[in-house]
Amino acid sequence: MSQNLAPARVPTPGKILSRELEARGWTQKDLAEIMGRPVQTINEIIRGSKQITPETAIELSLALGTSPEFWTNLEAKYRLHLAGKEKKEQDIARKSRLYTIAPISELIKNGWIQSTDSINELEQQVCNFFGISSLDETPKLDVNFRCSKHRELELTSQITWVKRVEYIAKQQTVASFDCTKLEAAIAEILTCSEKVESIVRIPKLLADLGVHFVIVPHLSKTYLDGAAFYLNDNPVVALTLRYDRIDSFWFTLMHELAHIVLGHQGTYLDNLDALEENNEETEANQKAADWLIHSQTLNEFIIRSKKVFSRKAIEDFAENQHRHPGIILGRLHYDKLVPHKNLRPLLVKVSPLLKNWIDN
Repeated sequence: MSQNLAPARVPTPGKILSRELEARGWTQKDLAEIMGRPVQTINEIIRGSKQITPETAIELSLALGTSPEFWTNLEAKYRLHLAGKEKKEQDIARKSRLYTIAPISELIKNGWIQSTDSINELEQQVCNFFGISSLDETPKLDVNFRCSKHRELELTSQITWVKRVEYIAKQQTVASFDCTKLEAAIAEILTCSEKVESIVRIPKLLADLGVHFVIVPHLSKTYLDGAAFYLNDNPVVALTLRYDRIDSFWFTLMHELAHIVLGHQGTYLDNLDALEENNEETEANQKAADWLIHSQTLNEFIIRSKKVFSRKAIEDFAENQHRHPGIILGRLHYDKLVPHKNLRPLLVKVSPLLKNWIDN
């Protein structure tokens, strides 16, 4: 018999043996009688449930006119193939678990972990990112993270985002924090809202008041605009710039600062398109809106304009209020009084001015 019978796909030794029996017109019983073995043994070899031992390889070589090495090599190659297949299956299962625990693709894309073909290295990087020793541990957050209402996929991305914000905030040096001083400084902070280029002053103003300022782009499935929480005794205000517009920037910033000034405790992860319906979010929303444009003053403008808002009318009102016209437009759009598309040039981007503060 030719000894070049093993195809590249690594067939089972039992399949090769079955072909040999078929070529000779033998049954399993015939081979069992020739070798002096039970038929069950031959059947188990053919089904792959029994390995070919050196003793069996010798007996097969004598019965079929081959060498013992032919059968032992077939068995060894097949077992190596099975071992590789099992390892691949285990690696796939481990990777699947990793992708459930964290948004791996975005961690790599953002450079928070490095791409690698090694599953062991990838697991270690994820553990290091979350500050855990094994994947069985819950990620350690220094903030009081409220998460009961979030979907699991959204939750994993939110935890990842908060962890990155934490990491950046810990690298910053800020002054000691006094909530009274922050509240007194709101007017000065708002002086930066008249001209878009004044936004560059915000990070230092907040740092001098003891507030960490962090910008980390939002991750898929998080839909976050901003967050407010405490790291030790200092508050953290984090933005995503999900909507890279001057109106969104200022309202999000003031909304998060309102949480702090109002003494709200815990962690607030805010999607300003769909805020949770609770007293604290309502209070922060109203405080931010009034800081930017007092409701009575805005109502008077709306009445005077008879709900017809030209670009010039918005710009004149904005100048009178010492606000960028994009902020006024954003508020009118929020109140469903004017569509953004009509006056889009007013909604300038802020990211070019804050590029040194955006995590990338």
